[in-house]
Amino acid sequence: MTDLAPEDAKLVTLARATRARVGAAEGAAVRDADGRTYAAATVDLPSLQLSAVQVCVAMAVASGAKGLEAAVVLTEADEATAPDLAAVRDLAGPGVPVHVGDPRGTIRSSGLT
Repeated sequence: MTDLAPEDAKLVTLARATRARVGAAEGAAVRDADGRTYAAATVDLPSLQLSAVQVCVAMAVASGAKGLEAAVVLTEADEATAPDLAAVRDLAGPGVPVHVGDPRGTIRSSGLT
């Protein structure tokens, strides 16, 4: 995988730290159109299940973000899920880079919404 831009590498660091701190299945981070970042881990409660990306998108929306510039998800899965890509696309539209990496932060793939 090629090197990430410094701002996207920062998202990897945030996602990795959040996942490790919480001990969650996934960690994610997004950067909104104003350059603000949001990091989150998977929520897995009996009454509420959200992926880390979905939590990040919800945080951005609740903070008034009008779009996203990039997203990172660190997971055991090989690719971003359809619901995660849909959440990013709902806020940001098409063409937003989504980087998928392993829990250690090694990016395995990058694609666009």
